[in-house]
Parts: sequence; structure tokens; C-alpha cells
Amino acid sequence: MIALSDYLILGAILFSLSVTGIFLNRKNVIILLMCVELMLLAVNMNFVAFSHFYGDTVGQVFVFFILTVAAAEAAIGLAILVVLFRNRRTINVEDLDTLKG
Repeated sequence: MIALSDYLILGAILFSLSVTGIFLNRKNVIILLMCVELMLLAVNMNFVAFSHFYGDTVGQVFVFFILTVAAAEAAIGLAILVVLFRNRRTINVEDLDTLKG
């Protein structure tokens, strides 16, 4: 049987990989969004693990709401990227630092 600590260690590894990805790659917006999604999924895995091991469904309800917010964030983020790419012809973060219209 897999222990709760195994799930928590895997969640911590995924979370740290996503934080590392955010700090190492600050140039590509798509990779930044993927790292944020990975971070949310690591937290969701911890919620489901606690929910399963403690026999409570509250963690699974939190996961439902987090996945809803993550899907909305991904859709809005990709829509913003499409508009930026159409206007500027780049998705490089360093080129998107000006807010001129």
C-alpha cells in the first residue's frame, strides 16, 4: 500500500519543479503558464491524497474548484497570448514589457 508520505513527497517534487521552471525560464509565456498549471496539479494531488487517507470529501471538493479556476486561467491566458502574438509577433516576455497601445 502506498503511504500518505509518498503522495506528499511526489507533490513536493512536482511543486518544486514548477517553481524551478518559473525561475529558470522567464522568457516564454507558454512555459510559464504550464509551470503554473503544474503547480496547481501538485496541490490538487495533495488535496486528493489527504481526502482519501482521512476519508473526507472536502479535499475533492477543493480540487473541483481549483480545476475550474485553472481551466479558466488557461483559457484566458491563451487568449491573451493569441492577441499579443497578433499585435507584436512575439510571445517573449522581455519584448512584452511595454504597455503602450
